[in-house]
Amino acid sequence: MSQIDPPNIQALSTEISQLRQELQLRDQLVQQLSQELFRLVKGNTNFMPQRSEPERDLSQLHALREQLQAVEQQVTFYQEQITARDAEIYQLRQSVQELTDRSRMLEQVVQELPQIYRRKFEERMAPVREKVTMLQRENRQLQAELQSVSYRLAVKNRHTTHSGIDLPNFPRVATGQSNISTPQNA
Repeated sequence: MSQIDPPNIQALSTEISQLRQELQLRDQLVQQLSQELFRLVKGNTNFMPQRSEPERDLSQLHALREQLQAVEQQVTFYQEQITARDAEIYQLRQSVQELTDRSRMLEQVVQELPQIYRRKFEERMAPVREKVTMLQRENRQLQAELQSVSYRLAVKNRHTTHSGIDLPNFPRVATGQSNISTPQNA
């Protein structure tokens, strides 16, 4: 669907009003001509066609009929043009209404997009957060176990230094987050 310029609609509207004015003027002229013709033929008692000039009267009558027919053709032509323009204006108004409705719908969608993206992001981040929480919990548990094993090995190493087994000496890991207490005697 093509977009229609509002100035184009204004120009069409102006042209239609001009055509209507011309049509009204032509209607008035036709009415005046028919009244004049009627007055000349019927209404004027002093008007008596002379028998010597019937050809002239007939030619004038014929000329008036041709003029009347030409005016009627013009009126018909202008009426058809006005009807066509009215249909075009109706279609243009429908197009404008459809485009306005579509524009409003698109504006609403654009306004809702940030909320939609936020919700989708939260949906995608929920499993990642759960995984991070699980990994942190597992890490704390492994650190606590490592600390416990290191402590037991250190205690065992002190008791068995005279047996001759050389066990590795693990550095003690300091964790401020660990709430697990290490056993005192292994």
